[in-house]
Amino acid sequence: MTEPLRIAELFYSIQGESTRAGLPCVFIRLAGCNLRCIYCDARYAWEEPGVAMELADILAWVAQYPGILVEITGGEPLQQAGVFPLMQALIDSSHQVLLETNGSLPLGGVADAVGIIMDIKCPGSGMAARNLPENLDLLRERSGRQCRDEIKFVLSSVADFHWARAMVEQQRLEQIAPVLFSPVRPLLDPQTLAQLLLEHRLPVRLQLQLHTLLWPDQTRGV
Repeated sequence: MTEPLRIAELFYSIQGESTRAGLPCVFIRLAGCNLRCIYCDARYAWEEPGVAMELADILAWVAQYPGILVEITGGEPLQQAGVFPLMQALIDSSHQVLLETNGSLPLGGVADAVGIIMDIKCPGSGMAARNLPENLDLLRERSGRQCRDEIKFVLSSVADFHWARAMVEQQRLEQIAPVLFSPVRPLLDPQTLAQLLLEHRLPVRLQLQLHTLLWPDQTRGV
């Protein structure tokens, strides 16, 4: 029997990030995180214990939205072993499934049908030492199997931009998966980031958090 999952929140909203931005999406936010990024915008996911839910109850809630994209996020969802049967059950229910992860825990065991959105932590997060290099090797392998993965850098300074730029260029990350650069407002102005991307002609996408533009006063459930 699958152990209950600790849930921070379940909600239905517009996908605000990734190359799927703008699509209706069901979100399953798991509680708990092994990192403490300086700019974290979902601190409640690890400051609060969450609510224990059985897999069947989570699936029953998701079933209200047949055929809708599902994203499992956190916190850090890979901290809970029950995330793997959850992902498989969603796939078996014909959902397109995304997994957003901070990149510090092994990605082995994530089904090819799941689109991984993996962060690479920049120095400004305070967590760059926790990046797991072998996860990039796994994403390289998955790219050969046509998996729909993405790599994300959250940037809080111009220094972060140049650090991330060097990694993109050295690792040729755009050959593995789409690469997204997301500015932390107000620490890094989006216009500054846009200008840097144009100046250096990087093969990456500028990502703004669409949900924060649509619902600027809401911090949960969007």
